[in-house]
Amino acid sequence: MSIKETNDLYHKDMFNRRGFLKGFGAATLSATALTMMSGCYSAQASYHGQKALSDNAVQSDIVILNTAIEAEQEAVAAYQLGAESQLLGKDLLNVAVQFQGHHKEHIELLASVVTQLGGTPSEPLKQYQFPVEKLKQPSDVLMFAAQLERGAVSAYAGAIPLFDNRDFSKAAASILADEAMHWAILRNALGLDPVPGAFFS
Repeated sequence: MSIKETNDLYHKDMFNRRGFLKGFGAATLSATALTMMSGCYSAQASYHGQKALSDNAVQSDIVILNTAIEAEQEAVAAYQLGAESQLLGKDLLNVAVQFQGHHKEHIELLASVVTQLGGTPSEPLKQYQFPVEKLKQPSDVLMFAAQLERGAVSAYAGAIPLFDNRDFSKAAASILADEAMHWAILRNALGLDPVPGAFFS
């Protein structure tokens, strides 16, 4: 299956993120909106069942969310590097730009939650230490992006059990699934088994 065919199939199966973000912006509390995003419970049921978190718990969740934001910002910068490298053909460039857009939407959502919790969202670094000198052909860019996406999957998997607010865990799982699809598509484009095992490790 070509990269274009793989991406077309992926695109058809993806939910409308922008619609979710619009609904999220109108929510009064992030926990309720994130439950809506996960599609597990109704917003009203979540609101009435949600217990108030202690200040320490909220601060802990803010730290985890900001760590996720920083990883997403790095991914945005990495895809920008790939897009500007002039090493990618049209189809691969379109995929890179699309995936970068997904990461931007993740940042928008996560930053909104941090703000609603009373925190300050992390800002992107002015410069990232990327292995620019090693990016000499399209496969180098794809492998670089695939490694970042794999790292994102691992990071979100580690964050899920750490949240005090379990609705945040559900949202992290939703984003993790998106990152995993990115990773699989990039592996497929590299000619590798897109899903190399029954379990991620």
